[in-house]
Amino acid sequence: MKESPIRIGISSCLLGQKVRFDAGHKRDRYVTDTLADYFEWVPVCPEVELGLGTPRETIHLIQIGEDVRLRTTKTEVDLTQRMRTYAKRRVARLADEDLDGYILKKDSPSCGMERVKIHQPKGPPKRKGQGLFAQALLEHFPNLPVEEEGRLCDPKLRENWVERVFAYHALKGFLRQRWKVGDLVDFHTRYKFLLRSHCEMGYRELGRLVAQAKSLPRGQLRSQYQASFMSVMKKIATVKKNTNILQHMLGYFKKQLDGASRHELLAHIEDYRRGLVPIVVPLTLIRHYVRILDVEYLRDQVYLNPHPKELRLRNHV
Repeated sequence: MKESPIRIGISSCLLGQKVRFDAGHKRDRYVTDTLADYFEWVPVCPEVELGLGTPRETIHLIQIGEDVRLRTTKTEVDLTQRMRTYAKRRVARLADEDLDGYILKKDSPSCGMERVKIHQPKGPPKRKGQGLFAQALLEHFPNLPVEEEGRLCDPKLRENWVERVFAYHALKGFLRQRWKVGDLVDFHTRYKFLLRSHCEMGYRELGRLVAQAKSLPRGQLRSQYQASFMSVMKKIATVKKNTNILQHMLGYFKKQLDGASRHELLAHIEDYRRGLVPIVVPLTLIRHYVRILDVEYLRDQVYLNPHPKELRLRNHV
């Protein structure tokens, strides 16, 4: 079967579409010049789709008593209910788009994922809000890898999001096919080290779920495994966790290596732990030994190749 494309929902302005309040855009070159080679975009602009037009009056979130309202800044037209109704319907339609991830526009009162300004009756705005469309999106798709374009400038957050996107795409592809419990065990095994690099405890809890697979209704097993899998993947992989995984992998073939080769690999792992080299350095050597020594168990581990190397996500220190 031909593999389905990786489809990513995205705020339209980030693709260079002139949908902003001033009829401009916020094109993100990492999105359009790098990620576009691997993803298929599904653009959405809540404000334009709501019928506000371009150019248009700016809108913001404002605190009114216990509620947060969405209003135009000058005429003070309240758009809260319109936006909430639209957002609920729009995200429901997005279910038909088979999305593998989403990139939102930061700071937007409609699309901002976090720390959106909420204007106060008195005093300065507080950065504790969430865009109304983003809120509906996150509630409707709790397992979907979602990020803001601003946060993707952080190497760790960028790698985590991309890793989640490829893992989610693979998991969905697996679950939509006809599968047996043994197939789930094989899938879980291939993701063993990647999951452990994110959260050891979460990986063990997933393992217990898989061990109970035969006693659970298929629908319940599917939903619980997907939710737990993506919850684990959302945890940030740290240098300490990665170092433990690298050392554990070495154990699978260290007896087959001569002393000099083993010490060389250990030295690269230690250099990574100390922040002297990126993780790609010891990983490249591990992949080399896995290939020439034909270490079957490690050969199929997604941890060694969780995303295209051309993205260079593992090249940072």
